[in-house]
Amino acid sequence: MTLQSDVSDLWHQYQTDDLAAADAADALDTLDEFLVALEAGEIRAAENDGGSGPDAWTVNEWVKQGILLNFGLRETEPREYGDVRYHDVLPLRDTADLAERGTRNTPDGTTIRRGAYLGEDCIMMSPSFVNIGAYVGDGTLVDSCDTVGSCAQIGEGVKLGANTLIGGVLEPVEDAPVIVEDGVSLGAGCRVTSGFVVGENSIVGENTLLTPRIPVYDLVEEEVLYGELPAERRAFTRFVESSLGDHDLFAGGAYKPAVVALDVEEDTIDATRREEALRE
Repeated sequence: MTLQSDVSDLWHQYQTDDLAAADAADALDTLDEFLVALEAGEIRAAENDGGSGPDAWTVNEWVKQGILLNFGLRETEPREYGDVRYHDVLPLRDTADLAERGTRNTPDGTTIRRGAYLGEDCIMMSPSFVNIGAYVGDGTLVDSCDTVGSCAQIGEGVKLGANTLIGGVLEPVEDAPVIVEDGVSLGAGCRVTSGFVVGENSIVGENTLLTPRIPVYDLVEEEVLYGELPAERRAFTRFVESSLGDHDLFAGGAYKPAVVALDVEEDTIDATRREEALRE
């Protein structure tokens, strides 16, 4: 039996209410082994098959099932984190292994939940939070007031600017989590949600919201995309006219957000071309 098959069997039993009380101890042993594998980076909620973009990633449904089993089969208990008393099904992650990999987390507020992986030479500035199932690649900076959601996949050499929110997608298990590929730089206050994929080596301006519901106007390939920012792009928020602009309540016109993406090496762009692309 493998860890994957053990977790899959547990999931089936849990879903069909067929998990006997006598098997509870063995189930928790399996889930403990599962959490250790997550924290070592041996298993991941999603893996890159080569290349960049949504098609390059495969979701490991059984890993997300294992995370959900930890919530379903464990009891909530009182716990302590410094002077703070809290209640959860799991303690926070043991961070003794981080120093061995040259990774550091500053004091007073860097919180890492069990089942999270941090690679070599990472930096976590306080206060910041990395949730269960998240994967943070080598050399990545998680800056102050950042949140990395459950199952989010963060690549190598990524910079998450201060006050950045990386959402997580734990359910449904077949859906891809938020993915930020290698070499990406997100400006302060960015939010990436709902399984959005940020392509490698892209630079995103501060306070940009990246979500599948907001269009990305890619001026490099001259197309409108949803749910992804291609690799090697510079992106920033722009507001375009909304169909609500004709409503009486919006005498001055109503606008909705959009994201404009340029070649990462391009310093300037003709304003007329940008306006025409946004209005087409």
